[in-house]
Amino acid sequence: MTPSSSLSPGSLLNQLRQTTPLVHNITNHVAMTPTANTLLAIGASPLMAHAQQEIQEISAISAALSINIGTLSPSWIEAMQLAAMCAHRDGKPWVLDPVGIGASSLRQYACRTLLEYRPSVIRANASEVLALAGEMNQGRGVDSGDDGEDALERASRAAVALARTQNCVVAMTGRVDVVTDGQRQITVQGGHALMGRVTAMGCALSSVFAAFLAASLAGHDDTLHATAAALACYAEAGETAGQSAQGPGSFVPRFMDALYTLDADSTPLASRLELTDVT
Repeated sequence: MTPSSSLSPGSLLNQLRQTTPLVHNITNHVAMTPTANTLLAIGASPLMAHAQQEIQEISAISAALSINIGTLSPSWIEAMQLAAMCAHRDGKPWVLDPVGIGASSLRQYACRTLLEYRPSVIRANASEVLALAGEMNQGRGVDSGDDGEDALERASRAAVALARTQNCVVAMTGRVDVVTDGQRQITVQGGHALMGRVTAMGCALSSVFAAFLAASLAGHDDTLHATAAALACYAEAGETAGQSAQGPGSFVPRFMDALYTLDADSTPLASRLELTDVT
Protein backbone atom coordinates (compact mmCIF):
# COMPACT_ATOMS: atom_id res chain seq x y z
CA MET A 1 0.00 0.00 0.00
CA THR A 2 1.30 3.47 -0.88
CA PRO A 3 -0.95 6.13 0.67
CA SER A 4 -0.40 9.78 -0.15
CA SER A 5 2.34 11.38 1.91
CA SER A 6 -0.11 13.16 4.21
CA LEU A 7 -1.87 9.88 4.97
CA SER A 8 1.19 7.69 5.49
CA PRO A 9 1.70 6.26 8.99
CA GLY A 10 4.96 8.15 9.37
CA SER A 11 3.41 11.48 8.43
CA LEU A 12 0.47 10.94 10.76
CA LEU A 13 2.81 9.96 13.61
CA ASN A 14 4.82 13.13 13.05
CA GLN A 15 1.60 15.15 13.02
CA LEU A 16 0.54 13.54 16.30
CA ARG A 17 3.85 14.35 17.96
CA GLN A 18 3.73 17.93 16.73
CA THR A 19 0.17 18.56 17.94
CA THR A 20 0.22 16.47 21.17
CA PRO A 21 -3.57 15.93 21.12
CA LEU A 22 -5.39 15.78 24.44
CA VAL A 23 -7.34 12.52 24.58
CA HIS A 24 -10.23 12.19 27.03
CA ASN A 25 -10.46 8.60 28.27
CA ILE A 26 -13.33 6.92 30.06
CA THR A 27 -11.78 3.50 30.43
CA ASN A 28 -11.81 0.58 32.82
CA HIS A 29 -10.00 0.49 36.15
CA VAL A 30 -7.39 -2.01 34.94
CA ALA A 31 -6.48 0.01 31.85
CA MET A 32 -6.11 3.54 33.21
CA THR A 33 -2.39 3.56 33.98
CA PRO A 34 -1.29 1.50 30.94
CA THR A 35 -3.42 3.68 28.68
CA ALA A 36 -1.97 6.92 30.06
CA ASN A 37 1.58 5.61 29.72
CA THR A 38 0.98 4.42 26.17
CA LEU A 39 -0.46 7.76 25.07
CA LEU A 40 2.48 9.61 26.60
CA ALA A 41 4.95 7.26 24.89
CA ILE A 42 3.43 7.75 21.45
CA GLY A 43 3.36 11.54 21.90
CA ALA A 44 -0.20 12.36 22.96
CA SER A 45 -1.57 13.77 26.20
CA PRO A 46 -3.94 11.61 28.31
CA LEU A 47 -6.80 12.80 30.48
CA MET A 48 -8.86 10.36 32.57
CA ALA A 49 -12.24 11.68 33.71
CA HIS A 50 -15.55 9.93 34.36
CA ALA A 51 -17.45 12.21 36.75
CA GLN A 52 -20.61 13.46 35.03
CA GLN A 53 -20.24 16.87 36.68
CA GLU A 54 -17.12 17.68 34.66
CA ILE A 55 -17.71 15.81 31.39
CA GLN A 56 -18.86 18.83 29.39
CA GLU A 57 -15.89 20.94 30.47
CA ILE A 58 -13.45 18.11 29.77
CA SER A 59 -15.02 17.49 26.39
CA ALA A 60 -14.64 21.14 25.47
CA ILE A 61 -10.85 21.09 25.91
CA SER A 62 -10.20 17.59 24.50
CA ALA A 63 -9.27 16.81 20.92
CA ALA A 64 -10.72 13.28 20.95
CA LEU A 65 -12.52 10.77 23.14
CA SER A 66 -12.01 7.08 23.88
CA ILE A 67 -14.70 5.05 25.67
CA ASN A 68 -14.04 1.55 27.02
CA ILE A 69 -16.88 -0.38 28.70
CA GLY A 70 -14.67 -2.83 30.61
CA THR A 71 -15.83 -1.91 34.13
CA LEU A 72 -19.33 -0.47 34.02
CA SER A 73 -21.63 1.09 36.58
CA PRO A 74 -24.84 3.07 36.05
CA SER A 75 -23.10 6.37 36.77
CA TRP A 76 -20.24 5.52 34.41
CA ILE A 77 -22.69 4.65 31.64
CA GLU A 78 -24.36 8.04 32.05
CA ALA A 79 -20.97 9.75 31.92
CA MET A 80 -20.08 7.81 28.78
CA GLN A 81 -23.36 8.78 27.14
CA LEU A 82 -22.81 12.44 27.97
CA ALA A 83 -19.23 12.38 26.69
CA ALA A 84 -20.25 10.65 23.45
CA MET A 85 -23.07 13.14 22.99
CA CYS A 86 -20.66 16.06 23.42
CA ALA A 87 -18.13 14.60 20.98
CA HIS A 88 -20.84 13.91 18.40
CA ARG A 89 -22.35 17.38 18.83
CA ASP A 90 -18.98 19.12 18.53
CA GLY A 91 -17.70 17.04 15.62
CA LYS A 92 -14.82 15.54 17.58
CA PRO A 93 -13.61 12.01 16.84
CA TRP A 94 -14.36 9.31 19.34
CA VAL A 95 -13.62 5.60 19.69
CA LEU A 96 -15.81 2.88 21.21
CA ASP A 97 -14.20 -0.23 22.71
CA PRO A 98 -17.05 -2.69 23.46
CA VAL A 99 -15.08 -4.90 25.83
CA GLY A 100 -16.83 -8.21 26.49
CA ILE A 101 -20.13 -6.99 25.06
CA GLY A 102 -21.47 -10.51 24.82
CA ALA A 103 -20.99 -11.15 28.54
CA SER A 104 -23.96 -9.23 29.94
CA SER A 105 -27.13 -7.35 29.10
CA LEU A 106 -25.70 -4.28 30.86
CA ARG A 107 -22.79 -4.13 28.40
CA GLN A 108 -25.18 -4.60 25.49
CA TYR A 109 -27.39 -1.80 26.75
CA ALA A 110 -24.40 0.51 27.17
CA CYS A 111 -23.17 -0.13 23.63
CA ARG A 112 -26.65 0.17 22.13
CA THR A 113 -27.09 3.63 23.64
CA LEU A 114 -23.55 4.76 22.82
CA LEU A 115 -23.89 3.75 19.18
CA GLU A 116 -26.63 6.37 18.86
CA TYR A 117 -23.85 8.98 19.04
CA ARG A 118 -22.03 7.55 16.02
CA PRO A 119 -18.50 6.63 17.05
CA SER A 120 -15.78 7.41 14.54
CA VAL A 121 -14.13 4.03 15.16
CA ILE A 122 -15.20 0.81 16.85
CA ARG A 123 -12.26 -1.32 18.02
CA ALA A 124 -13.02 -4.91 18.92
CA ASN A 125 -11.77 -8.46 18.62
CA ALA A 126 -13.57 -10.97 16.41
CA SER A 127 -15.95 -12.25 19.09
CA GLU A 128 -16.86 -8.70 20.11
CA VAL A 129 -17.53 -7.74 16.48
CA LEU A 130 -19.87 -10.71 16.14
CA ALA A 131 -21.60 -9.90 19.41
CA LEU A 132 -21.96 -6.22 18.52
CA ALA A 133 -23.30 -7.06 15.06
CA GLY A 134 -25.80 -9.38 16.72
CA GLU A 135 -26.85 -6.66 19.15
CA MET A 136 -27.44 -4.31 16.24
CA ASN A 137 -29.21 -6.74 13.94
CA GLN A 138 -30.97 -9.22 16.24
CA GLY A 139 -31.26 -7.48 19.58
CA ARG A 140 -28.92 -9.94 21.28
CA GLY A 141 -25.30 -10.96 21.39
CA VAL A 142 -23.96 -13.54 18.95
CA ASP A 143 -22.15 -16.58 20.29
CA SER A 144 -18.75 -16.49 18.61
CA GLY A 145 -18.39 -20.20 19.26
CA ASP A 146 -21.30 -21.19 16.97
CA ASP A 147 -20.63 -24.12 14.67
CA GLY A 148 -20.58 -23.49 10.94
CA GLU A 149 -18.40 -21.30 8.78
CA ASP A 150 -15.13 -20.01 10.06
CA ALA A 151 -15.62 -17.48 12.87
CA LEU A 152 -12.97 -15.06 11.57
CA GLU A 153 -14.50 -15.02 8.11
CA ARG A 154 -17.91 -14.36 9.62
CA ALA A 155 -16.43 -11.67 11.84
CA SER A 156 -14.79 -9.95 8.85
CA ARG A 157 -18.12 -9.82 7.06
CA ALA A 158 -19.80 -8.62 10.24
CA ALA A 159 -17.19 -5.85 10.55
CA VAL A 160 -17.97 -4.63 7.03
CA ALA A 161 -21.71 -4.72 7.70
CA LEU A 162 -21.28 -2.92 11.01
CA ALA A 163 -19.14 -0.21 9.39
CA ARG A 164 -21.82 0.34 6.77
CA THR A 165 -24.67 0.37 9.28
CA GLN A 166 -22.91 2.75 11.65
CA ASN A 167 -21.17 4.80 8.94
CA CYS A 168 -17.90 4.41 10.82
CA VAL A 169 -14.61 2.56 10.74
CA VAL A 170 -14.42 -0.84 12.40
CA ALA A 171 -11.00 -2.10 13.51
CA MET A 172 -11.02 -5.82 14.24
CA THR A 173 -7.81 -6.67 16.03
CA GLY A 174 -6.17 -10.07 16.38
CA ARG A 175 -3.31 -12.04 14.81
CA VAL A 176 -3.92 -9.95 11.70
CA ASP A 177 -5.70 -6.64 12.14
CA VAL A 178 -8.50 -5.70 9.74
CA VAL A 179 -9.74 -2.12 9.36
CA THR A 180 -12.76 -1.28 7.21
CA ASP A 181 -15.08 1.61 6.48
CA GLY A 182 -17.49 -0.69 4.66
CA GLN A 183 -16.06 0.21 1.24
CA ARG A 184 -12.33 -0.21 1.72
CA GLN A 185 -10.37 -2.61 3.88
CA ILE A 186 -6.82 -2.45 5.20
CA THR A 187 -5.07 -5.44 6.70
CA VAL A 188 -2.17 -4.77 9.06
CA GLN A 189 0.58 -7.31 9.64
CA GLY A 190 2.94 -7.46 12.59
CA GLY A 191 3.00 -7.28 16.34
CA HIS A 192 4.15 -10.00 18.73
CA ALA A 193 2.52 -12.90 20.57
CA LEU A 194 3.45 -11.38 23.94
CA MET A 195 1.04 -8.52 23.29
CA GLY A 196 -1.76 -10.98 24.05
CA ARG A 197 -0.16 -11.81 27.40
CA VAL A 198 -0.27 -8.25 28.73
CA THR A 199 -3.45 -6.74 30.10
CA ALA A 200 -4.85 -3.51 28.63
CA MET A 201 -2.83 -3.62 25.40
CA GLY A 202 -6.03 -3.46 23.37
CA CYS A 203 -7.64 -0.92 25.67
CA ALA A 204 -4.65 1.38 25.27
CA LEU A 205 -4.73 0.86 21.50
CA SER A 206 -8.25 2.27 21.35
CA SER A 207 -6.99 5.47 22.93
CA VAL A 208 -4.07 5.56 20.50
CA PHE A 209 -6.66 5.42 17.73
CA ALA A 210 -8.28 8.51 19.23
CA ALA A 211 -4.93 10.31 19.28
CA PHE A 212 -4.27 9.52 15.62
CA LEU A 213 -7.78 10.61 14.66
CA ALA A 214 -7.22 13.95 16.37
CA ALA A 215 -3.88 14.33 14.62
CA SER A 216 -5.40 13.56 11.23
CA LEU A 217 -7.91 16.39 11.66
CA ALA A 218 -5.01 18.83 11.56
CA GLY A 219 -4.06 17.63 8.08
CA HIS A 220 -5.87 15.42 5.58
CA ASP A 221 -8.70 13.89 7.60
CA ASP A 222 -9.16 10.20 6.81
CA THR A 223 -10.41 7.98 9.60
CA LEU A 224 -9.56 4.71 7.85
CA HIS A 225 -5.92 5.63 7.22
CA ALA A 226 -5.47 7.24 10.64
CA THR A 227 -6.69 4.05 12.30
CA ALA A 228 -4.42 1.89 10.15
CA ALA A 229 -1.49 4.18 10.94
CA ALA A 230 -2.02 3.65 14.66
CA LEU A 231 -2.07 -0.12 14.12
CA ALA A 232 1.12 0.00 12.05
CA CYS A 233 2.93 1.88 14.82
CA TYR A 234 1.62 -0.52 17.45
CA ALA A 235 2.68 -3.52 15.38
CA GLU A 236 6.16 -2.11 14.79
CA ALA A 237 6.67 -1.36 18.48
CA GLY A 238 5.38 -4.80 19.43
CA GLU A 239 7.79 -6.57 17.11
CA THR A 240 10.71 -4.46 18.33
CA ALA A 241 9.87 -5.11 21.98
CA GLY A 242 9.38 -8.81 21.40
CA GLN A 243 12.86 -9.25 19.95
CA SER A 244 14.52 -8.81 23.35
CA ALA A 245 11.73 -9.47 25.86
CA GLN A 246 11.94 -12.67 27.91
CA GLY A 247 8.27 -12.63 28.84
CA PRO A 248 5.34 -10.31 29.61
CA GLY A 249 7.15 -8.57 32.47
CA SER A 250 10.07 -7.43 30.35
CA PHE A 251 7.89 -6.83 27.29
CA VAL A 252 5.97 -3.87 28.72
CA PRO A 253 8.89 -1.46 29.32
CA ARG A 254 10.44 -2.45 26.00
CA PHE A 255 7.15 -1.76 24.25
CA MET A 256 6.90 1.69 25.84
CA ASP A 257 10.47 2.48 24.80
CA ALA A 258 9.79 1.21 21.27
CA LEU A 259 6.76 3.49 20.91
CA TYR A 260 8.69 6.45 22.28
CA THR A 261 11.71 5.94 20.00
CA LEU A 262 9.77 4.93 16.88
CA ASP A 263 11.34 6.78 13.93
CA ALA A 264 8.46 8.02 11.82
CA ASP A 265 10.69 8.96 8.90
CA SER A 266 12.94 5.92 8.47
CA THR A 267 10.75 3.01 9.64
CA PRO A 268 8.85 1.47 6.68
CA LEU A 269 5.50 1.52 8.48
CA ALA A 270 3.42 1.67 5.30
CA SER A 271 4.80 -1.71 4.19
CA ARG A 272 2.69 -3.33 6.92
CA LEU A 273 -0.55 -2.18 5.28
CA GLU A 274 -2.51 -3.73 2.43
CA LEU A 275 -5.49 -1.83 1.04
CA THR A 276 -8.28 -3.56 -0.89
CA ASP A 277 -11.82 -2.72 -1.97
CA VAL A 278 -14.68 -4.50 -0.25
CA THR A 279 -17.08 -6.32 -2.55
